[in-house]
Amino acid sequence: MATPKSNGRPKEEAETDVGNIFLFIPNLIGYSRVVLAGASLYFMSYHPNYCAILYSLSCLLDALDGWAARKFNQSTKFGAVLDMVTDRCTTSCLLVFLSAAYTNYAVLFQVLISLDLASHYMHMYASLDSGATSHKKVEKKRSKILNLYYSNNKVLFTFCAANEIFFLAIYLLSFPDFAQNHTWPWVVAIATLPICAAKQWINVVQMVKAAITLAEGDVEMRRRAAKSL
Repeated sequence: MATPKSNGRPKEEAETDVGNIFLFIPNLIGYSRVVLAGASLYFMSYHPNYCAILYSLSCLLDALDGWAARKFNQSTKFGAVLDMVTDRCTTSCLLVFLSAAYTNYAVLFQVLISLDLASHYMHMYASLDSGATSHKKVEKKRSKILNLYYSNNKVLFTFCAANEIFFLAIYLLSFPDFAQNHTWPWVVAIATLPICAAKQWINVVQMVKAAITLAEGDVEMRRRAAKSL
């Protein structure tokens, strides 16, 4: 007897229960990151200790959700987007505060926000447009730097962590009482500044490579269109 089919697939395959994507473990971790980040924003203007702790926990969970996705085979496009959007929003909110706290450097922080958002959006769009299954899958022939950055979890964690730690350190220093009574934020800021600067350079490389990839795709599409005439 022939196997019943649904939409061209065997019935058993069509009715396979893959679970609720929104309730996958890494995505639940992602939701907790959003809650912690939101709580840190609530305390950001008047309680630096609470804000720094909550913000740090949200960032640390960024590594945990990736581990959970691999551990439980629950990697999803929704999870990847949730992760990236959370990263971009939390960092942007912190930089907005810093631009108000350090008015003389407001333009610099605005440039950093724009660079962060533009480079990651362009990179993800270019990755999807070129057929990549993930924005973290960058071939060496496209960029050795981005390949190392995204393929090595230790490198990725180091750059992302140092980037956020630097911004948190100067956030704490924006409170005069905290800056006068603690010297360790100065040490942390000085130690992480080079890596933070390198992270911004990587963002520039990422944006440029994405622009080139998109332009190459446009050229190829126009060539195919011309041949079909």
